[in-house]
Amino acid sequence: MMNNIMEYKGYHTKVEFDSESMTLRGKIEGINDYIDFESANIASIEEEFHAAVDDYIEFCSEVGKEPEKEYKGTFNVRISPDLHRKLALRAFVDGQSLNSEVENAIASFIDNDQDETKALAESVRDLTETIRMDRPSYENETTVNSGKNIIQFKVEHTYQDEVKTL
Repeated sequence: MMNNIMEYKGYHTKVEFDSESMTLRGKIEGINDYIDFESANIASIEEEFHAAVDDYIEFCSEVGKEPEKEYKGTFNVRISPDLHRKLALRAFVDGQSLNSEVENAIASFIDNDQDETKALAESVRDLTETIRMDRPSYENETTVNSGKNIIQFKVEHTYQDEVKTL
């Protein structure tokens, strides 16, 4: 797996190859100021990134400006700065905006929960139908998991028209 994400002093970049100029390029992500760097030599790209961060911090000091930090920990919902950083980096790696990544994560959480609940309901329905039809095609013990819900059935069955235990 190729890893083209680098971190230095709390700043991140994604290094990309520019085939027209045959150079590696990157820019500091997650801040409003635009700081970029490049190198034609793969061995020096990390050094160029470090120099860009150091130059940015030094420049801010010279002009009396506080260097921007990547992530502050709020975006209409208060979460821990560490979780904010992880989510923002995930969005960065996925090539999405933070808002899109949050929307996708919430949608995935909601959809997966509904899918698991639906699968659980279908399993219970199928097992119930099997018992009603008096077919010995089910296992003696069945466990169905859905997120936090666990349902376990232990069924004893005779091959007559009677179900002993459910």
